[in-house]
Amino acid sequence: MKHLIIGNGPAGVVAAETLRKLDASSEIVLLGDEAEPPYSRMAIPYLLAGNIGEKGTHLRKDGGHFQRLNIKLVEGRAEKLDCQTRSVTLSSGEKLPFDRLLIASGSHALRPPGMDLPGVHACWTLADARQIMAATKPGSRVLQIGAGFIGCIIMEALAERGVKLTVVEMGDRMVPRMMTAGAGQMIRRWVEAKGVKVHVNARVENLTQKDSALLAKLSTGEELEADLVICAAGVAPNVSFLSGSGISIGKGILVDSSMQSSVPGIYAAGDVAEAGDFHNGMPVLNAIQPNAADQARVAASNMAGFEMTLAGSLAINVLDTLGLISISFGHWEGMGGKNGDGVELMDEKHFRYLSLQFSADVLIGATAIGLTDHVGALRGLIQGRVRLGVWKQRLLDDPTQFMAAYLGAAQKLA
Repeated sequence: MKHLIIGNGPAGVVAAETLRKLDASSEIVLLGDEAEPPYSRMAIPYLLAGNIGEKGTHLRKDGGHFQRLNIKLVEGRAEKLDCQTRSVTLSSGEKLPFDRLLIASGSHALRPPGMDLPGVHACWTLADARQIMAATKPGSRVLQIGAGFIGCIIMEALAERGVKLTVVEMGDRMVPRMMTAGAGQMIRRWVEAKGVKVHVNARVENLTQKDSALLAKLSTGEELEADLVICAAGVAPNVSFLSGSGISIGKGILVDSSMQSSVPGIYAAGDVAEAGDFHNGMPVLNAIQPNAADQARVAASNMAGFEMTLAGSLAINVLDTLGLISISFGHWEGMGGKNGDGVELMDEKHFRYLSLQFSADVLIGATAIGLTDHVGALRGLIQGRVRLGVWKQRLLDDPTQFMAAYLGAAQKLA
């Protein structure tokens, strides 16, 4: 049996290791398109901040790890998938055959039009990180486009480097795809108090060279000068090489609960996989590392012949923004409908926030800032689909009692 895995990020590595545990003899090829050992993109900000060296970004620190597991690492970029011949053609022209395939090709950083000038960088690869570290020093004027989850992590790393940082976000708040309006605005006030300038409801409409600097014109009419521009405007799944393959694609690769695509024997996991939502089963892209690992284990188990299904894709976000810890789980924005309701608690002075969202008497989503002790209880209530009964009204009256609700409703201890 020949197992081919496209993508050597967290999903690909976990899948390869799971396959080897379940199948001691089959061939496993792990394909990556960078001249780097398998590494975690989420570790790059820690490299920028100087908290780790490059080896600290590697997913497996032992250089002989994959060799001992008899997992073959191949460098190359997938250009075409032929489902009929069961082969993947690389940009070099080489063809890799397979019996079963896992597509864990991840995603790529989006770059708005006009962002191709020298001094404009994404922050998505180790190569990007090296360029940014070489170009920044204390006092450098840095303009960052995007204040989403990844953007906020990059922002913290840049602040650690002592740069003068300005952030432009086209949404009406920071982290708009993870935080409620109240929470996102609270994070904005926090970072502004730390010396970061933030523009929301704004986008860079034009970027030009001005002497040795870059000049950005915003949609608000303002003009900003910068020595360096970091583009953190979001990501999109790497699916272009699947054109004409016959694999069903929505925003990403559509998969069933076994992580199998529309073509038998071909699976997907991680940023590229559009799996069923935990609560409503609708296809959703959920590009976070915990989901990637779970999906990889499920896909690999089925590739090895052991039936396994995914309970559903659940949003699990934990963010440290210049020392302010925030979380969002599940359907943090609520699901609406006649059975949907929620409660919001905000302490502006102490930067504390809590929002709970319900469907009938089941907690389906939560957002918290500052009040993050015991947040595992929130995740437990959501993932357990716990019927709260009388505890729902108690939480509507005082949402900070979620730990007591977990003990009372889920653990039956109170």
